[in-house]
Amino acid sequence: MPSRVVPARTTLGRVSAPAFDLSQGLIPLALELINIPSVSGDEEHLADRVEATLRLAPHLEVLRHGNTVAARTSLGRDTRVIVAGHLDTVPQGPLGPARVADGILHGRGSVDMKAAVASHLLAAVECDQPSVDVTWMFYDQEEVEASRNGLGHFHAAHPDWFVGDVAVLGEPSHGGVEGGCNGTMRVELRTTGVAAHSARPWRGENAIHALAEPLAILAGFEPETRTVDSLDYRESLQAVGVSGGIAGNIVPDEAVLTVNFRFAPDRSVDDALQYLTEVFPGADLTVVDSSEGARPGLTHDVLQDLVARSGREAGPKYGWTDVARFSALGIPAVNFGPGDGALAHADDEQVPVSEVEHCHRVLTEWLS
Repeated sequence: MPSRVVPARTTLGRVSAPAFDLSQGLIPLALELINIPSVSGDEEHLADRVEATLRLAPHLEVLRHGNTVAARTSLGRDTRVIVAGHLDTVPQGPLGPARVADGILHGRGSVDMKAAVASHLLAAVECDQPSVDVTWMFYDQEEVEASRNGLGHFHAAHPDWFVGDVAVLGEPSHGGVEGGCNGTMRVELRTTGVAAHSARPWRGENAIHALAEPLAILAGFEPETRTVDSLDYRESLQAVGVSGGIAGNIVPDEAVLTVNFRFAPDRSVDDALQYLTEVFPGADLTVVDSSEGARPGLTHDVLQDLVARSGREAGPKYGWTDVARFSALGIPAVNFGPGDGALAHADDEQVPVSEVEHCHRVLTEWLS
Protein backbone atom coordinates (compact mmCIF):
# COMPACT_ATOMS: atom_id res chain seq x y z
CA MET A 1 0.00 0.00 0.00
CA PRO A 2 1.70 3.22 -1.12
CA SER A 3 2.42 6.10 1.23
CA ARG A 4 3.42 9.63 0.54
CA VAL A 5 4.82 12.39 2.70
CA VAL A 6 3.35 15.79 2.02
CA PRO A 7 5.45 18.71 3.27
CA ALA A 8 3.56 21.90 4.01
CA ARG A 9 2.48 23.86 0.92
CA THR A 10 3.36 20.99 -1.44
CA THR A 11 0.71 20.27 -4.07
CA LEU A 12 -0.38 16.69 -4.72
CA GLY A 13 -1.71 16.02 -8.17
CA ARG A 14 -3.58 12.92 -7.04
CA VAL A 15 -5.87 14.65 -4.56
CA SER A 16 -8.40 16.84 -6.31
CA ALA A 17 -11.08 16.77 -3.62
CA PRO A 18 -11.84 20.15 -2.05
CA ALA A 19 -10.69 21.00 1.44
CA PHE A 20 -13.33 21.54 4.11
CA ASP A 21 -14.26 25.14 4.87
CA LEU A 22 -13.21 25.33 8.51
CA SER A 23 -14.50 28.88 8.86
CA GLN A 24 -18.02 27.46 9.07
CA GLY A 25 -17.28 26.24 12.59
CA LEU A 26 -17.41 22.97 14.48
CA ILE A 27 -21.05 21.86 14.20
CA PRO A 28 -21.50 22.65 10.49
CA LEU A 29 -18.24 20.78 9.87
CA ALA A 30 -19.56 17.79 11.82
CA LEU A 31 -22.77 17.85 9.78
CA GLU A 32 -20.77 17.87 6.55
CA LEU A 33 -18.61 14.97 7.70
CA ILE A 34 -21.64 12.91 8.71
CA ASN A 35 -23.26 13.48 5.32
CA ILE A 36 -20.25 12.04 3.47
CA PRO A 37 -20.76 8.26 3.29
CA SER A 38 -17.75 6.39 4.65
CA VAL A 39 -18.81 2.87 5.53
CA SER A 40 -15.78 0.71 6.33
CA GLY A 41 -13.84 0.10 3.12
CA ASP A 42 -15.35 3.15 1.38
CA GLU A 43 -13.48 5.99 3.07
CA GLU A 44 -11.42 7.22 0.11
CA HIS A 45 -13.43 10.35 -0.69
CA LEU A 46 -13.56 11.44 2.94
CA ALA A 47 -9.83 10.71 3.34
CA ASP A 48 -9.14 12.81 0.23
CA ARG A 49 -10.94 15.78 1.75
CA VAL A 50 -9.28 15.37 5.15
CA GLU A 51 -5.89 15.24 3.45
CA ALA A 52 -6.66 18.32 1.36
CA THR A 53 -7.68 20.19 4.51
CA LEU A 54 -4.58 19.23 6.49
CA ARG A 55 -2.35 20.30 3.59
CA LEU A 56 -3.58 23.85 4.09
CA ALA A 57 -1.74 24.05 7.43
CA PRO A 58 1.92 25.09 7.03
CA HIS A 59 2.79 23.87 10.53
CA LEU A 60 1.91 20.25 9.72
CA GLU A 61 3.81 17.45 8.02
CA VAL A 62 1.26 15.18 6.33
CA LEU A 63 1.54 11.49 5.48
CA ARG A 64 -1.06 9.32 3.80
CA HIS A 65 -1.07 5.53 3.77
CA GLY A 66 -4.00 4.05 1.90
CA ASN A 67 -7.01 5.83 3.37
CA THR A 68 -5.31 6.71 6.63
CA VAL A 69 -4.14 10.31 6.86
CA ALA A 70 -1.74 11.53 9.54
CA ALA A 71 -0.24 14.91 10.33
CA ARG A 72 2.22 16.11 12.95
CA THR A 73 3.94 19.15 14.33
CA SER A 74 7.68 19.23 14.94
CA LEU A 75 8.15 22.17 17.27
CA GLY A 76 10.71 20.58 19.59
CA ARG A 77 8.34 20.36 22.55
CA ASP A 78 9.23 18.11 25.51
CA THR A 79 6.03 16.08 25.17
CA ARG A 80 4.30 14.51 22.18
CA VAL A 81 0.59 13.67 22.23
CA ILE A 82 -1.07 11.38 19.67
CA VAL A 83 -4.73 12.17 18.90
CA ALA A 84 -6.55 9.62 16.75
CA GLY A 85 -10.00 9.04 15.32
CA HIS A 86 -11.49 6.76 12.70
CA LEU A 87 -13.21 7.94 9.54
CA ASP A 88 -15.46 4.95 8.93
CA THR A 89 -18.96 4.20 10.14
CA VAL A 90 -21.28 1.23 10.13
CA PRO A 91 -23.93 1.23 7.35
CA GLN A 92 -26.48 4.02 7.28
CA GLY A 93 -29.57 2.01 8.16
CA PRO A 94 -32.81 3.98 8.54
CA LEU A 95 -31.09 7.22 9.52
CA GLY A 96 -31.63 10.16 7.18
CA PRO A 97 -29.31 13.09 6.46
CA ALA A 98 -27.50 14.68 9.39
CA ARG A 99 -29.41 17.39 11.18
CA VAL A 100 -29.50 19.44 14.35
CA ALA A 101 -32.82 19.60 16.21
CA ASP A 102 -33.41 20.96 19.70
CA GLY A 103 -29.71 21.08 20.45
CA ILE A 104 -29.09 17.47 19.35
CA LEU A 105 -26.89 16.40 16.45
CA HIS A 106 -28.43 13.40 14.65
CA GLY A 107 -26.94 11.12 12.01
CA ARG A 108 -24.88 8.03 11.33
CA GLY A 109 -21.46 8.56 12.86
CA SER A 110 -22.54 11.48 15.05
CA VAL A 111 -21.47 9.44 18.10
CA ASP A 112 -19.05 7.01 16.49
CA MET A 113 -17.21 9.15 15.73
CA LYS A 114 -17.47 11.97 13.22
CA ALA A 115 -18.28 14.67 15.77
CA ALA A 116 -14.93 13.89 17.41
CA VAL A 117 -13.21 13.76 14.01
CA ALA A 118 -14.60 17.22 13.22
CA SER A 119 -13.08 18.49 16.47
CA HIS A 120 -9.73 16.84 15.71
CA LEU A 121 -9.59 18.22 12.16
CA LEU A 122 -10.46 21.73 13.26
CA ALA A 123 -7.94 21.64 16.11
CA ALA A 124 -5.19 20.16 13.92
CA VAL A 125 -5.35 23.11 11.54
CA GLU A 126 -6.10 25.89 14.01
CA CYS A 127 -3.74 24.91 16.86
CA ASP A 128 -0.52 25.98 15.15
CA GLN A 129 1.45 26.66 18.36
CA PRO A 130 0.45 23.92 20.81
CA SER A 131 2.31 23.57 24.10
CA VAL A 132 3.08 19.96 23.13
CA ASP A 133 3.94 18.39 19.80
CA VAL A 134 0.90 16.65 18.37
CA THR A 135 0.49 13.75 15.95
CA TRP A 136 -2.98 13.58 14.44
CA MET A 137 -4.27 10.31 12.94
CA PHE A 138 -7.43 9.92 10.85
CA TYR A 139 -7.72 6.27 9.95
CA ASP A 140 -9.96 3.84 8.11
CA GLN A 141 -11.66 0.49 8.75
CA GLU A 142 -12.04 0.52 12.51
CA GLU A 143 -15.57 -0.91 12.46
CA VAL A 144 -14.51 -4.23 10.92
CA GLU A 145 -12.24 -7.13 11.81
CA ALA A 146 -8.87 -6.25 13.31
CA SER A 147 -6.91 -7.50 10.28
CA ARG A 148 -8.33 -4.64 8.17
CA ASN A 149 -7.80 -1.87 10.72
CA GLY A 150 -6.13 1.14 9.10
CA LEU A 151 -4.29 2.11 12.27
CA GLY A 152 -2.70 -1.33 12.40
CA HIS A 153 -1.63 -1.13 8.74
CA PHE A 154 -0.29 2.38 9.27
CA HIS A 155 1.79 1.24 12.23
CA ALA A 156 3.19 -1.70 10.27
CA ALA A 157 4.31 0.64 7.48
CA HIS A 158 5.36 3.68 9.54
CA PRO A 159 6.20 2.74 13.15
CA ASP A 160 8.20 5.97 13.52
CA TRP A 161 4.91 7.89 13.54
CA PHE A 162 3.84 5.99 16.66
CA VAL A 163 6.26 7.78 18.97
CA GLY A 164 4.51 9.64 21.74
CA ASP A 165 4.17 10.09 25.47
CA VAL A 166 0.38 9.61 25.60
CA ALA A 167 -2.47 8.96 23.16
CA VAL A 168 -6.11 10.01 23.05
CA LEU A 169 -8.79 8.25 20.97
CA GLY A 170 -11.93 10.21 20.13
CA GLU A 171 -14.25 7.34 21.05
CA PRO A 172 -17.53 8.39 22.70
CA SER A 173 -17.13 8.85 26.45
CA HIS A 174 -19.87 11.32 27.38
CA GLY A 175 -17.29 14.10 27.39
CA GLY A 176 -15.29 12.53 30.20
CA VAL A 177 -12.15 10.44 30.08
CA GLU A 178 -12.47 6.66 29.92
CA GLY A 179 -9.28 4.79 30.67
CA GLY A 180 -8.11 1.72 28.81
CA CYS A 181 -10.60 -0.81 27.48
CA ASN A 182 -11.76 -4.37 27.85
CA GLY A 183 -10.20 -6.99 25.63
CA THR A 184 -12.32 -9.04 23.24
CA MET A 185 -12.32 -12.61 21.98
CA ARG A 186 -14.71 -14.41 19.65
CA VAL A 187 -14.72 -18.19 19.64
CA GLU A 188 -16.69 -20.80 17.76
CA LEU A 189 -17.98 -23.65 19.88
CA ARG A 190 -18.58 -26.58 17.57
CA THR A 191 -20.77 -29.61 18.21
CA THR A 192 -20.96 -32.70 16.01
CA GLY A 193 -23.60 -35.38 15.57
CA VAL A 194 -24.75 -37.98 13.08
CA ALA A 195 -26.89 -37.07 10.08
CA ALA A 196 -30.14 -38.96 9.54
CA HIS A 197 -33.56 -38.46 7.99
CA SER A 198 -35.68 -36.33 10.30
CA ALA A 199 -38.44 -38.96 10.09
CA ARG A 200 -36.01 -41.44 11.69
CA PRO A 201 -34.14 -39.25 14.20
CA TRP A 202 -33.23 -42.26 16.37
CA ARG A 203 -30.72 -43.20 13.69
CA GLY A 204 -28.89 -39.90 14.07
CA GLU A 205 -27.58 -37.49 16.66
CA ASN A 206 -28.70 -33.85 16.53
CA ALA A 207 -25.75 -31.45 16.74
CA ILE A 208 -28.02 -28.45 17.24
CA HIS A 209 -29.64 -30.08 20.26
CA ALA A 210 -26.14 -30.53 21.67
CA LEU A 211 -25.88 -26.73 21.91
CA ALA A 212 -28.45 -26.77 24.71
CA GLU A 213 -25.77 -27.28 27.37
CA PRO A 214 -23.46 -24.39 26.37
CA LEU A 215 -26.49 -22.14 25.86
CA ALA A 216 -27.67 -22.99 29.36
CA ILE A 217 -24.22 -22.11 30.69
CA LEU A 218 -24.41 -18.73 28.97
CA ALA A 219 -27.93 -18.06 30.20
CA GLY A 220 -26.81 -18.56 33.78
CA PHE A 221 -23.45 -16.83 33.46
CA GLU A 222 -22.69 -14.17 36.06
CA PRO A 223 -20.10 -11.70 34.71
CA GLU A 224 -17.24 -10.59 36.90
CA THR A 225 -16.39 -7.01 37.71
CA ARG A 226 -12.62 -6.67 38.07
CA THR A 227 -10.84 -3.64 39.51
CA VAL A 228 -7.84 -2.60 37.45
CA ASP A 229 -5.80 0.43 38.55
CA SER A 230 -8.77 1.76 40.57
CA LEU A 231 -11.31 1.44 37.72
CA ASP A 232 -14.00 -1.27 37.68
CA TYR A 233 -14.28 -3.20 34.42
CA ARG A 234 -17.41 -5.30 33.96
CA GLU A 235 -16.91 -8.39 31.83
CA SER A 236 -19.50 -10.02 29.56
CA LEU A 237 -19.95 -13.36 27.81
CA GLN A 238 -22.60 -13.54 25.11
CA ALA A 239 -23.78 -15.84 22.34
CA VAL A 240 -23.65 -13.73 19.18
CA GLY A 241 -24.34 -16.31 16.49
CA VAL A 242 -25.72 -19.80 15.86
CA SER A 243 -25.42 -21.81 12.67
CA GLY A 244 -26.26 -25.37 11.69
CA GLY A 245 -28.54 -27.52 9.64
CA ILE A 246 -28.32 -29.14 6.22
CA ALA A 247 -31.92 -29.29 5.01
CA GLY A 248 -35.41 -29.27 6.41
CA ASN A 249 -35.61 -33.05 6.52
CA ILE A 250 -32.15 -33.95 7.84
CA VAL A 251 -30.95 -34.28 11.43
CA PRO A 252 -27.96 -31.91 11.49
CA ASP A 253 -24.53 -33.39 12.07
CA GLU A 254 -22.78 -30.11 12.88
CA ALA A 255 -23.63 -26.86 14.65
CA VAL A 256 -21.63 -23.82 15.66
CA LEU A 257 -22.26 -21.38 18.49
CA THR A 258 -20.29 -18.12 18.26
CA VAL A 259 -19.47 -16.58 21.63
CA ASN A 260 -18.00 -13.15 22.37
CA PHE A 261 -16.05 -12.64 25.61
CA ARG A 262 -15.28 -9.07 26.71
CA PHE A 263 -12.62 -9.39 29.38
CA ALA A 264 -11.01 -6.96 31.82
CA PRO A 265 -7.60 -5.56 30.85
CA ASP A 266 -5.78 -7.41 33.62
CA ARG A 267 -6.38 -10.61 31.61
CA SER A 268 -4.30 -11.45 28.54
CA VAL A 269 -5.72 -13.12 25.45
CA ASP A 270 -4.19 -16.38 26.66
CA ASP A 271 -5.85 -15.89 30.06
CA ALA A 272 -9.17 -15.28 28.33
CA LEU A 273 -8.96 -18.47 26.31
CA GLN A 274 -8.01 -20.47 29.39
CA TYR A 275 -11.02 -19.00 31.18
CA LEU A 276 -13.35 -20.04 28.34
CA THR A 277 -12.04 -23.61 28.45
CA GLU A 278 -13.04 -23.65 32.13
CA VAL A 279 -16.48 -22.16 31.43
CA PHE A 280 -17.10 -24.73 28.65
CA PRO A 281 -15.22 -27.83 29.87
CA GLY A 282 -14.41 -30.29 27.11
CA ALA A 283 -15.88 -28.08 24.37
CA ASP A 284 -14.37 -27.82 20.89
CA LEU A 285 -13.37 -24.14 20.82
CA THR A 286 -11.79 -22.26 17.91
CA VAL A 287 -10.62 -18.66 18.31
CA VAL A 288 -12.00 -16.54 15.46
CA ASP A 289 -10.38 -13.28 16.51
CA SER A 290 -9.05 -11.62 19.62
CA SER A 291 -7.56 -8.35 20.79
CA GLU A 292 -5.82 -7.51 24.03
CA GLY A 293 -7.38 -4.95 26.32
CA ALA A 294 -5.58 -1.89 27.65
CA ARG A 295 -4.94 -0.85 31.23
CA PRO A 296 -6.22 2.62 32.17
CA GLY A 297 -2.92 4.50 31.83
CA LEU A 298 -4.20 7.40 33.91
CA THR A 299 -1.07 7.81 36.02
CA HIS A 300 0.64 10.04 33.44
CA ASP A 301 0.60 13.72 34.42
CA VAL A 302 -0.55 14.84 30.97
CA LEU A 303 -3.57 12.53 31.08
CA GLN A 304 -4.39 13.54 34.65
CA ASP A 305 -4.51 17.12 33.38
CA LEU A 306 -6.97 16.06 30.67
CA VAL A 307 -9.20 14.40 33.27
CA ALA A 308 -9.13 17.55 35.41
CA ARG A 309 -9.97 19.79 32.46
CA SER A 310 -12.88 17.55 31.46
CA GLY A 311 -14.50 18.29 34.82
CA ARG A 312 -15.69 14.70 35.13
CA GLU A 313 -14.51 11.66 37.00
CA ALA A 314 -12.58 9.14 34.92
CA GLY A 315 -14.27 5.81 34.22
CA PRO A 316 -13.59 2.52 32.41
CA LYS A 317 -14.25 1.75 28.73
CA TYR A 318 -16.17 -1.52 28.44
CA GLY A 319 -15.94 -1.89 24.68
CA TRP A 320 -12.68 -2.59 22.85
CA THR A 321 -11.07 0.42 21.21
CA ASP A 322 -7.78 1.20 19.54
CA VAL A 323 -6.33 2.50 22.81
CA ALA A 324 -5.20 -1.13 23.09
CA ARG A 325 -2.88 -0.68 20.10
CA PHE A 326 -1.12 2.22 21.79
CA SER A 327 -1.04 0.48 25.16
CA ALA A 328 0.69 -2.50 23.51
CA LEU A 329 3.39 -0.05 22.33
CA GLY A 330 3.91 1.24 25.86
CA ILE A 331 2.00 4.47 25.23
CA PRO A 332 -0.63 5.27 27.90
CA ALA A 333 -3.90 5.86 26.06
CA VAL A 334 -7.43 6.97 26.93
CA ASN A 335 -10.77 7.54 25.24
CA PHE A 336 -12.15 11.08 25.15
CA GLY A 337 -15.01 12.13 22.91
CA PRO A 338 -18.60 13.29 22.81
CA GLY A 339 -21.58 10.97 22.89
CA ASP A 340 -23.00 7.94 24.61
CA GLY A 341 -21.35 4.75 23.38
CA ALA A 342 -24.66 2.94 23.84
CA LEU A 343 -26.05 5.02 20.94
CA ALA A 344 -23.20 4.17 18.58
CA HIS A 345 -24.56 2.22 15.58
CA ALA A 346 -28.12 2.74 16.86
CA ASP A 347 -31.08 3.71 14.68
CA ASP A 348 -31.35 6.91 16.74
CA GLU A 349 -27.62 7.73 16.88
CA GLN A 350 -27.32 11.25 18.27
CA VAL A 351 -25.17 13.47 20.46
CA PRO A 352 -25.87 16.74 22.27
CA VAL A 353 -24.31 19.74 20.54
CA SER A 354 -23.22 21.02 23.96
CA GLU A 355 -21.18 17.84 24.52
CA VAL A 356 -19.45 18.17 21.14
CA GLU A 357 -18.56 21.78 21.96
CA HIS A 358 -17.42 20.79 25.47
CA CYS A 359 -15.03 18.15 24.13
CA HIS A 360 -13.59 20.51 21.53
CA ARG A 361 -13.03 23.24 24.11
CA VAL A 362 -11.33 20.83 26.53
CA LEU A 363 -9.14 19.33 23.79
CA THR A 364 -7.93 22.66 22.41
CA GLU A 365 -7.29 24.12 25.87
CA TRP A 366 -5.42 20.97 26.89
CA LEU A 367 -3.15 21.17 23.84
CA SER A 368 -2.63 24.95 23.98
